[in-house]
Amino acid sequence: MAKIFIFGGSGRVATDLIKDLVADGNTVTAAARHPENIIKLDGVTPDKLDLHADVEDITKQVKGFDVIYFTAGSRGKDLIQTDAMGAIKTMMAAEKAGVKRYIMLSSMLSLDVDSWKKILGLEDYLAAKFFADTYLMDSTNLEYTILHPTNLTEEAGTGKIKLDVGPTDSNPIPDVAKTLAEILKYPNTIDKVIPMSSGNTPIDQALKEI
Repeated sequence: MAKIFIFGGSGRVATDLIKDLVADGNTVTAAARHPENIIKLDGVTPDKLDLHADVEDITKQVKGFDVIYFTAGSRGKDLIQTDAMGAIKTMMAAEKAGVKRYIMLSSMLSLDVDSWKKILGLEDYLAAKFFADTYLMDSTNLEYTILHPTNLTEEAGTGKIKLDVGPTDSNPIPDVAKTLAEILKYPNTIDKVIPMSSGNTPIDQALKEI
């Protein structure tokens, strides 16, 4: 099993992701600005990290890990330094530390620039995600997967998804977390951008068919 580092470890998606990864036998270090808010489980080590830190400092924290997940977000309060540059610095750190596998939680339509004007209030957020996603794809040699879910909801997970999206589609947070965890098991997801929303296909089957 893998030794995993999660950025944004106290967030809604990360909390469920940690449960899924630990249930699969992985060991997890979850980092957040407020590590006291990270879920307490056997197999989980909380760590303090601010994405305003220097690349060298982040590199020291991720050295020795097999996989990095980026699930951090500022909820619109610090888009440049957290959602864009914060993410990019973690990619730089991953390469410096020799961590190959990098799994990114992004957002639907982040790479479809012409669609942003249709989603009022999210243009700046999607721009930040665009810069992070394109840096990961075009400026690193990391074995990446980028997950593009639609709107996140607090509903119970169904364990079923579809790998395409529409403007009114949504995702229960537990399904997004489970999909992120399952991605790690499927090498065919490497170097892929995966759109997702609620659907009728079991998560593992959907990922197998990519």
